[in-house]
Amino acid sequence: MISGRRSGERPIMSWEESVIEDREAPMARFLNGLNRDIVNVVELQHCMELEDIVHMATKVGRKIKK
Repeated sequence: MISGRRSGERPIMSWEESVIEDREAPMARFLNGLNRDIVNVVELQHCMELEDIVHMATKVGRKIKK
């Protein structure tokens, strides 16, 4: 028998990869809903948590409005 994945099956992830993927999904959805000018600035920053991204986006949004 040939070992490997069946067609359409996802590769098995380690729990670390799964946690990282679970953390990145909400961040990506949040950024997708922002003004493009804000996203351009926020993406240049090194944010590891959703809370950091929200804080940075708020700061950038205030600066853009001025």
